[in-house]
Amino acid sequence: MNKINQVIAQAFLGAALLAQTCFHTTSLAQEGKVNRLTKSERQDGWKLLFNGKNLNRWRNYKKESMGDGWVIKDDCIVWASKGAGDIITKKQYDSFELVLDYKISKGGNSGLMYHVLETENAPWQTGPEIQIQDNVDGHDPQKAGWLYQLYPASTDATKPAGEWNQLRVLITPERCEQYMNGVKYCEYVKGSDDWNQRVDKSKFKVFKDFGKPTKGHICLQDHGNEVAFRNIKIREVK
Repeated sequence: MNKINQVIAQAFLGAALLAQTCFHTTSLAQEGKVNRLTKSERQDGWKLLFNGKNLNRWRNYKKESMGDGWVIKDDCIVWASKGAGDIITKKQYDSFELVLDYKISKGGNSGLMYHVLETENAPWQTGPEIQIQDNVDGHDPQKAGWLYQLYPASTDATKPAGEWNQLRVLITPERCEQYMNGVKYCEYVKGSDDWNQRVDKSKFKVFKDFGKPTKGHICLQDHGNEVAFRNIKIREVK
């Protein structure tokens, strides 16, 4: 091998080693972000609703504590058995931004609700539900990321069952927005004429308090299927 070829070979080797180092560093950084906040997130007011170690910020709907139907596995909140029950945050929130990752099982179904009060038999009877399901093998015509029976999306940005998806939700009196994997799905105003007309055409119209609360619990739904949640972060909006 002549000197020029040696230089070229060393350059390729150096580039390969650099690429391996960068890939490893990136992987570690991504792993380190699970259930953690960056310095800038903390400065912006974000808080974790799940730290990967305990469920201290959650309890079962209309219960004082958590049952054993939800478990912590691989740094996630995981539905583990039938009868687990819906779980809600101990704290109530009014205006906020919420981000979470979810992974749904094949054919599975779940949901994320907000402004939930414990005045009815089920959380969805007061709190609007953002659908979570496997859009391919799921059985509900309401697709993941839609505001159930109220605001659908014209696109499908979800990843397949068994892969992680990210939901982002902004809830304020002036404007509510929902995003799936960075794609904006819908925008609406709770209590507006458009909102009320849609509610009147939905199954929720029989519940007098549906969508009326402006402050309430955040809820993760037990729909009888395995689902996992992680990176659950919230920022209260003043």
